[in-house]
Amino acid sequence: MKKAALIISVLLSIFHSSSYSQAIRPDTLKTPNVQAILYKGTGNKQPLLVGFGGSEGRNAWASKYWQKTREEFIAKGYAVLAIGYFGLNGTPAILDRIALEEVYAAIYLAKQQKGINADKIILMGGSRGADLALLIASYYPDISGVIALSASHAVFPGHTHHFTSSSWTYKGKELAFIPMNEAATPFLLKRDLRGTFEAMLQDSLAEQKALIPVEKINGPILLMAADKDEIIPAVDMGKKMINRLKAHQFNYSYELVIYEGGHAEPTRHFDRIFSFLLETLPPAP
Repeated sequence: MKKAALIISVLLSIFHSSSYSQAIRPDTLKTPNVQAILYKGTGNKQPLLVGFGGSEGRNAWASKYWQKTREEFIAKGYAVLAIGYFGLNGTPAILDRIALEEVYAAIYLAKQQKGINADKIILMGGSRGADLALLIASYYPDISGVIALSASHAVFPGHTHHFTSSSWTYKGKELAFIPMNEAATPFLLKRDLRGTFEAMLQDSLAEQKALIPVEKINGPILLMAADKDEIIPAVDMGKKMINRLKAHQFNYSYELVIYEGGHAEPTRHFDRIFSFLLETLPPAP
């Protein structure tokens, strides 16, 4: 009797493990200049969480490093769309003049897939991926919310040798960006990235032209930043976005959560991200 129970237990374990593996089998969507890989659970109306990596390129949210976290989202009822927008075959080689509409086209295709709730599309990114999430949500009204980790409040140059072009374009035109200036050059030569960004921000006129219009986002916003960020002044940038939302009497919930630590610190606090999602954009019961 005990032997039979043990066999049944093992078989059930194998069955459930196999079912779960099949449930999150990735689908690669065919979209120009973007790698888009969709991971779904078994629900009929799963909110779509779109993940962007940062300046490291490739497709962070399709990597083995983020597999456990990705599967946690799926276990909580969210489908995950992992997007690579440069540094992969079939995508731009570097982060330079990335077309927002091409990235959005991948999101639009994903939200039409079976089992996806097209009314709940949440963008999540870190560093430059956070900038991308905020920008797309600002330009496309069907995005339901944004989670931005270590985000900039404005557009900066692409990663070319001379820093003379924007990171992003929209409908064939470069978005206004804060250019490299003489004050920033000594910091860049010393590889002091935070000092470089702070010096660039001395150009207040360019900063105003390059601001991300976060007040146009049609859903709740969670900003996460760290006080000792070695790459950008993320806390100050986050506060500027909060002030902008307040000034425009933003209709949705928004919050800046500040941690002690460096640029990557917000990626260590997914408990806060899970809480934000379940509070503001939960899966259908």
